Amino acid sequence: MKKSILLSGSAVAMAALAAAPAASAQDETVTVVEETALVSDIPCKTHYYSGSGDNWFIQIGAGIASPFMEDHPAGPSPEHHITVNYNFGFGKWMSPYLGWRLSFYGGPLHWQNVSWEKSKYVNANFDLMWDMFNSFGGVNSRRVFSIVPFVGLGGSYAWDFKPNHGNILNHHGTQKTNSWTLPVSAGLQLRFRLCKYVDFFAEGRVSFYGDNFNNYAYGSPIDMNITATGGFSFNIGGCDFKSYNPCDYLDYINTLNGQVNDLRNALAVTGAALAEAEAQLPCPEVPEAVVAEVEPAPLMATVRFRLNSAKITDEEMVNVYNISKWMSENPDQNVAIVGYADKDTGTSEYNMGLSKRRAEAVRDTLVNKYGVNPDRLSIQAEGSDVQPYDVNNWNRIVIFNAK
Repeated sequence: MKKSILLSGSAVAMAALAAAPAASAQDETVTVVEETALVSDIPCKTHYYSGSGDNWFIQIGAGIASPFMEDHPAGPSPEHHITVNYNFGFGKWMSPYLGWRLSFYGGPLHWQNVSWEKSKYVNANFDLMWDMFNSFGGVNSRRVFSIVPFVGLGGSYAWDFKPNHGNILNHHGTQKTNSWTLPVSAGLQLRFRLCKYVDFFAEGRVSFYGDNFNNYAYGSPIDMNITATGGFSFNIGGCDFKSYNPCDYLDYINTLNGQVNDLRNALAVTGAALAEAEAQLPCPEVPEAVVAEVEPAPLMATVRFRLNSAKITDEEMVNVYNISKWMSENPDQNVAIVGYADKDTGTSEYNMGLSKRRAEAVRDTLVNKYGVNPDRLSIQAEGSDVQPYDVNNWNRIVIFNAK
């Protein structure tokens, strides 16, 4: 979806406004200078990003490991392959779709060769992680279940081989007692969101090593180690992402353009009326004007909200401040705070509560932060049953009505 932004030459309009009062009695017409406009198409897509201190996580877990080495027919039964495995890691989600982590694994290893053999190992991996559900199902930081594939590159160190049947020699011509390898790995994580700050995860990983991983080179040139791990991930600073949409301010731009056009039309009418009045000097008697009662009218300031949010952003706080200043300068005026929600998201019942929370957030800010008397404020929740704008996203809004 794309929208057009109209950038108008405000200097021309200001010049016309300044010139109007100087029109002489002989001028019967007002000239309105036509403006040039630049129209630019901008894709209306929400972009998500993570601040430098946001969306970090620490994970702690444990599970099992089962290596697949060179098997020997005289070896023991396969169940000896399974050993305990420990895990610690930390990382960061750079966006709702991609993240990275540094993950450490370690523990004992058992495998069969000529006999039952064992060693200890530690493994460090740098993983790239991809959130499939956010990519295909839309960004939702409160999603209960997600599938996260990952790939990694790392380093592994193994030692304490017992018994040491290795056939790989060191530079002294004797059996090596340890091994260094650079494994590549791939896996799948199942993530269950328990709350904003804590996840439970269960993941499986397959790591591929060179044939010297167990200090024995024989048969297949690749050794493997399969791990299954479960544990908890702690989200530092929560799991929400910052976002922006280049079209968020189009309604303001369109409103301002409309006001400029209205002022230009009013200028033309006022100029013509002024010329006509000056031509009739001295002025005839004018009957006293009758002031009609005016219905409550919406004020120009509004407060927009993000999807499924009742939090006032820093960008919108200036509009709350402007209303507080207006009320300070107009002490006899009261204000109704009317909250709305867009109809394309959520149920009607949920949106009614969301619109009420938005109106309450604005009222509380006016009272607690800017000192407005709460008796001068009232709130009204319209939910998604009433849509003040034709564009769906614009209806995530609070509108002020003067009373």
